[in-house]
Amino acid sequence: MELLKLGTKGQVTIPRAILRSVGLTGDTPLLVETTPEGAILLRPAAVYPIEIYSDERVEEFERENAVPDALQARVRASLARGD
Repeated sequence: MELLKLGTKGQVTIPRAILRSVGLTGDTPLLVETTPEGAILLRPAAVYPIEIYSDERVEEFERENAVPDALQARVRASLARGD
């Protein structure tokens, strides 16, 4: 356990050895929350890039994910027979 000092602006510096021990680098985004007991928890935040899809890209997804007509017909026939 290490003793840290809270700065006047509410900032703390986490020692590099602790960051390494949990696999964090200096540029890792963190989530902060408190517990009912008064503890402060820091957890790595997952950051994912966002892609805004154009209408053309959505149509491409729909084409790639479409069920072929022949397969649809086989499923309908199977359901009609009660298979």
